[in-house]
Amino acid sequence: MKKILIAAILLVASSSTFAQEAKKVLTHEVYDDWKRVGNKSISTEGNWLLYSLRPQHGDETLKIKNSKSTSEFSFERASGAAFSYDEKYVVATLKPHLDSLAEMRRRKVEDSDLPTDSLLIVGLSKPDTVRIAEVASFQLPEKAGGWLAYLLKEQKVEKDTSLVAGDSVAIANMPEPKQESEENGTKLILRELETGRQDTFMYVTEYSLSKTGTGLMFHSTGDDSLFQKGVYLYDISNKALQPMMRGEATFSHLTWDETGSQLSFLADTDTTEAQIRKFGLYYWTNSLDSAQKLIDESSNVALDGWVVNQYYAPHFSRDGFKLYFGFSPEPVLQDTLLLEEEIVNVEVWGYKDTYLQTQQNIEAEMEKKRAYLAMYDLGDEVASLLGSPEVPEIILAAEGNADVALGYSNLPYGQALSWDGYPPYNDIYLVDVRSGGKTKVAAKVKGNPRISPEGRFFYWYSATDTAWFTYDITKKQLSNLSGSIDNQFYSEFHDYPDYPSSYGSAGWTKGDEKFLIYDRYDIWAFDPSVEGKAERITQNGRETNTSYRYIHFDDEIKYIDSKKPILLHGTQAKSRAEGFYQLDYKKKITLTKLYETEHALSNPIKAKNSDELLFTMESYVKFPDVQLSDLSFENVKEVSKANPQQADYQWGTAEVVTWVSLDGIPLEGLLYKPEGFDPNKKYPLLVNFYERNSHNLHRHRIPEPHRSTINYPYYVSNGYVIFVPDIPYKVGYPGQSCFNAVMPGVTNLISQGYIDKDNIGVQGHSWGGYQVAYLVTRTDLFKAAESGAPVPNMISAYGGIRWWTGLSRMFQYENTQSRIGGTIWEYPLRYLENSPIFTLDKVNTPLLIMHNDADGHVPWYQGIELFVGMRRLGKPAWMLNYNGEPHWPLKWQNQKDFAIRMGQFFDHYLKGEPIPQWMGSGVPAIHKGIKSGYEPVGKNEE
Repeated sequence: MKKILIAAILLVASSSTFAQEAKKVLTHEVYDDWKRVGNKSISTEGNWLLYSLRPQHGDETLKIKNSKSTSEFSFERASGAAFSYDEKYVVATLKPHLDSLAEMRRRKVEDSDLPTDSLLIVGLSKPDTVRIAEVASFQLPEKAGGWLAYLLKEQKVEKDTSLVAGDSVAIANMPEPKQESEENGTKLILRELETGRQDTFMYVTEYSLSKTGTGLMFHSTGDDSLFQKGVYLYDISNKALQPMMRGEATFSHLTWDETGSQLSFLADTDTTEAQIRKFGLYYWTNSLDSAQKLIDESSNVALDGWVVNQYYAPHFSRDGFKLYFGFSPEPVLQDTLLLEEEIVNVEVWGYKDTYLQTQQNIEAEMEKKRAYLAMYDLGDEVASLLGSPEVPEIILAAEGNADVALGYSNLPYGQALSWDGYPPYNDIYLVDVRSGGKTKVAAKVKGNPRISPEGRFFYWYSATDTAWFTYDITKKQLSNLSGSIDNQFYSEFHDYPDYPSSYGSAGWTKGDEKFLIYDRYDIWAFDPSVEGKAERITQNGRETNTSYRYIHFDDEIKYIDSKKPILLHGTQAKSRAEGFYQLDYKKKITLTKLYETEHALSNPIKAKNSDELLFTMESYVKFPDVQLSDLSFENVKEVSKANPQQADYQWGTAEVVTWVSLDGIPLEGLLYKPEGFDPNKKYPLLVNFYERNSHNLHRHRIPEPHRSTINYPYYVSNGYVIFVPDIPYKVGYPGQSCFNAVMPGVTNLISQGYIDKDNIGVQGHSWGGYQVAYLVTRTDLFKAAESGAPVPNMISAYGGIRWWTGLSRMFQYENTQSRIGGTIWEYPLRYLENSPIFTLDKVNTPLLIMHNDADGHVPWYQGIELFVGMRRLGKPAWMLNYNGEPHWPLKWQNQKDFAIRMGQFFDHYLKGEPIPQWMGSGVPAIHKGIKSGYEPVGKNEE
């Protein structure tokens, strides 16, 4: 009997081992198998849903499902899908096969001969599909079903020789037909979806369907015969074509009002080749036979030398009584008579300039197109200029209905961006929409001002006061709402040498009666006109360490309806459990739990006219597949299965670990363990960090060649343990703060007995890359380190430029992430002590650096400084520079290459794998793009 029992135990053990071994280990070849879910949408009444399965590299697949039955459709290569408003159709763009395109490019097929997008129309009520080739774009009415407009791509128009067949002379003398092109336009088709009946309009360059589906407006360049160039309105109900404006002109920005009864556009009727183009603002309503010009450069509202801005799209107020458009000064033009060798190209940098020349260069194109907002009152037939060079930014209230607006300007404080960073200081103005008059209501506010939905209040979070403010427009009263409340409405984890940020706001109740503001956990309802008058409407958030946040469903509704129950998203700070909760505001603080889970939940997407909704649920193990429910959450159903193959692979687990920093601060971090983890084994450890990440416990990570960090599932599947510590900072000592947090966290893991203390690696990028570079100057605990886009020399970096924005780098060191806390002249030793470059001689850790030559965040000469320093000292170091790539590689092939090389680097040092050729004998410049060097080195190549 004893022998039988032992045999049974051995059989169970071997079966378990076999099951474990049957699972595969992730490799770099699996990336194409893993998909993401995108473009989630639910139809108007909630009867249908759709989503896309998007591989990391390949053709996406559209899935359409009936929420009430098992009906399902699947279409490869379909993207940008949308439901018709009546739920009867789905329309999408069909992309060519990526593999086919790649193969044709290999055969040197001309771009003009490559296959292009098609249109897919899927019938839902009576299942059928229509495919239409060579489609450039399509539109569906936002609030009506039945119709679809789409624009075809260019098609060559052949001569019509049927009337002169056999007469070669006549054929030869026939004029060439007008050809379709981007400039001449192409065919616009209006399709009745139910019948398939189509109307065709020739040589169209721009088109717009009204939201209500009653009209189609388009611009045609005409057919050079009976159909003249102009803007036309097609009345869909009456099947009548009406010209809005005809003749030689340049037209743009076709715009409808909400009801489809008014339209507007811009037109330039000057047929000369004048360099300064002067557009007019045109308007039509159904009481007019054709569009009439409302505004041009000669109008009373125009300043001397100003013109209607051709780049700003006009738009109507929601009630249709006002039309907003843009004005701008005439552009400064180059003298066209100058030869190239006569033009002086010099930048004049002046210390009084508001912005650095580098920032001006980045923003030059935007500034050339800058528009200053103006308004035309369609009832009183008067116009006003709202924006100005002194107050360029205008925010409208009540979707343009209100007679007041908010204006703000950071121009008086533009220089301070170089050292104070964002948000900028702003002066705030009350703007009279009818007259354009401005009244300054607040000065030098460090915050982003906004206007309440109904236009009764301005509001902002003032960083310098760490408080929320309102300005009552009627009473002309400024109030510090939260300053006297015994509660903290700003970040409790703030550790920057700058003012703390707020937790944000939920929004306003109807009529601007209450302003709902977040603290770390709860939602507070403030009386916006009285200082310090507030009530906490989620009563147990802080007590239970649960953060509640309002879920906003409908973008058309700008307020929170306090008379109806509202939906909240809750996150428990300790367990990281999440849930959905209902708050009955009207019954005063009744919070009902609807759904809770040990997963992360996305905010739901709700159907327009029903309670059906979609959301995702995820953990490290569970992929965020689409979930279907209603507002009760009593019957949650999973409707997608994006990556069933995950079950075939060794995956692992994630958990929260705790320790105490060298500063005596209790800390948390994440620990990822291989599947079948054995505490009696010794595992290689990878340490990876960036600020704080323990709140990401339930974040799912697919196997992917990441642009800047390690591929978590890949390394865990291949037997690594991963440690992700939270790092708090002490101002002035960012490097030491990292050391004080990370090192005791690592030694705590070593003390558990399952970490191989001789095989520990560390990896970080950007801010994390800097800290990796710092750590290896202070400890030899790490056997290998990867530092991506690091700043090893804060002294040289301080005076540099962030090339993507053109901003000075000073603000980063003085006030934000680098946390030095002052200028280089105030704290020279802090800059020196926190710069790894000056202690590189202490490094004994092999270092892999990735820094690209088009990095717009961190100048890539910082990576060069680190590499050449290591090289000069004869210390093992390699640097990867993906030519033309920014702060991280964006091209798929480069991301995959980086993942492979970093994996080989750590596998060599931490698992004893053979050294690859690129690390051993290197890759000469003449072999770039030809030989990868992935192969193990030969005996004579090390």
